[in-house]
Amino acid sequence: MNRINRLVLVSVLPASLVLLTGCAGLDVGRDLVSSLTEYIAGDDDNADPPATLQEYQSEIQTDILWKESVGDGADDKHLKLVPAVRDGRVYAADHKGRLQARSAANGDLAWETKTDYEFGAGPGLGLQTVIVGTSHGEVVAFDNGSGEQKWVATVPSEVSAVPVVANGQVIVRTTDGKIIALREDSGALQWTAEHSVPALSIRGAGTPIIVDRNVIAGAASGKLMALQSADGKVLWEATVAIPSGRSEVERLVDLDVDPVEARGAVYVSSYQGGTSSVSEVDGDVIWRNENVSSYTGISADFRYLYVSDIHGEVWQLDQRNGASLWKQKDLHNRQLSAAIAYESYVVVGDFEGYVHWLSNVDGRQLGRVRVAKAPIETKPVVVDGTVYVYAKDGTLAALKAR
Repeated sequence: MNRINRLVLVSVLPASLVLLTGCAGLDVGRDLVSSLTEYIAGDDDNADPPATLQEYQSEIQTDILWKESVGDGADDKHLKLVPAVRDGRVYAADHKGRLQARSAANGDLAWETKTDYEFGAGPGLGLQTVIVGTSHGEVVAFDNGSGEQKWVATVPSEVSAVPVVANGQVIVRTTDGKIIALREDSGALQWTAEHSVPALSIRGAGTPIIVDRNVIAGAASGKLMALQSADGKVLWEATVAIPSGRSEVERLVDLDVDPVEARGAVYVSSYQGGTSSVSEVDGDVIWRNENVSSYTGISADFRYLYVSDIHGEVWQLDQRNGASLWKQKDLHNRQLSAAIAYESYVVVGDFEGYVHWLSNVDGRQLGRVRVAKAPIETKPVVVDGTVYVYAKDGTLAALKAR
């Protein structure tokens, strides 16, 4: 089993043990996880190593505009802590309960709130709120101007995806397969929708998207669903990834990437189940490319999709039919973040803290810069031509290419 699959199993096993025992903590001791992973996947002798970075002639200049620290970051855990940018501010949280707002232009600290929560997902931004989910089943709202806590709501289990705030609602996903709607102003429960969770699944979940007041989200079963935001009623459900193989590991088809909407379709990728296009109106599967699977993320521009696959290779796909147009293999097994497209670039982070700029024309490497010595697992965020990245050690940086 290659290196990337082994890393995925490490994140799978703790969640699986919780499901089996019903009382174990969310984070199992490293020795136990390591031994169980080795039992399933074998030793490291046959692991496919990450590609070594090669020197090349940079075609662009990549500048670090500013770099600051947000506490302990993800604290070596697999969490959905992603920076959020709005109205000239960057908001970021660490696992130990720290929440910061900084100037998007220069990184200056606007405010910082320290809490006793263990943040696991977020922040999500509303008109006046910053919403963060915790590893112990809490959803916490803060005032975006001052950082003062406004309310806290309890949900059945760990919040596994970035909360989505829209139309006066907060949409939350939890590890037990629930999608929950809360009132943005008070945290009061509005509705709960459930879907089944396989006995073995990958830790994490794709962040739902809101399309025409409908909530669209993927599930660990390989299904994509649309819910009415008013009451949580299921509008349609589509099977976009079909499990295959003999073992439970081979049959993993989690939809852990954030869906993307463009041109009347919803695009989503699955771990081992390919990348698909689904009609946003009725859930009909328009096409499926079974050769390109991902658990990190996809992005779209005016015509194409960009996917970091499970082998650390970046693909460009045609939105119309899923055809592959190019594949960048020089970053093989470097445990890439989601590939984010903007202007004429595709940007991706790796496990050594490098950020790579690729050409959206042919995928060639244009430039790279190292912003941390820790992995960059969360997707880069692009606002007004500036790229914001957040490494697992808490390094938050703003980058620009010229």
